[in-house]
Amino acid sequence: MSSPEVVALMLADGRLPTGGHTQSAGLEPAVRAGLGADGKQLADVGEYARDRLRTVTRIEAAVAVLARHHVPRTLEAGPDLEAITNGPTEVAQAVAGEEAAVVMARRFAQLESAWAARTPSRALRTASRRQGRAYLRLAERVWPETLRYLPRDGEIARPIVIGVIGAVTGLSAEQVARLVAYDDAQTVVAASLKLLPVDPAGAVTWLAALHDDIERLVNDVAPLTDIEKIPAGGAPLIDQFAEQHAIERMRLFHA
Repeated sequence: MSSPEVVALMLADGRLPTGGHTQSAGLEPAVRAGLGADGKQLADVGEYARDRLRTVTRIEAAVAVLARHHVPRTLEAGPDLEAITNGPTEVAQAVAGEEAAVVMARRFAQLESAWAARTPSRALRTASRRQGRAYLRLAERVWPETLRYLPRDGEIARPIVIGVIGAVTGLSAEQVARLVAYDDAQTVVAASLKLLPVDPAGAVTWLAALHDDIERLVNDVAPLTDIEKIPAGGAPLIDQFAEQHAIERMRLFHA
């Protein structure tokens, strides 16, 4: 039986084979637009990460918490009946059939729609779904119970996949929210080392300074159980940066 604490550490590890090394959490286009001022205002990086925690990351953490909440608490009950289909075959028949395929249950589809409505940038939605697919591929090998609820190799928003993985591995709502928040902040800090003349120790200092902001986010979103309560704080510049970055011919990071 896996330890939820160890699973949380695994999922927070930037070396996990989910494509995290291709992401800058929008820092690359922000630097191109002037953030950091050619190394003269490096503290801007920490503030950028803090702004993300207040806006786009808060949305993603809330969606992950709700995805975890939508997984039935009794995992031993068998496949998710709402998520099993076999083309036109009735659900009950499909469950009994050898060819039954898993699709995304309606409750997860509604959650993805709520996430998409709060993520206006098509480039950001595409990047999240590609990462979600990478997490699903990993989960198929490491935590196969995830495929009771989500389709194999599907392009599903990353926070939904993380929330479902969290549920099947026993992570609490607080752990799921903290994972999403920490992963975003450390993605920004790690990318800064490749984009700006940053002292690695200084970068870790920025990450440490975000601990209170991360915990505030956790306290705010961990209790959520209602899809209507998902935050909707936008960050128009981050959206604009993402769209411009998507058409750049030369770039170091995917997003």
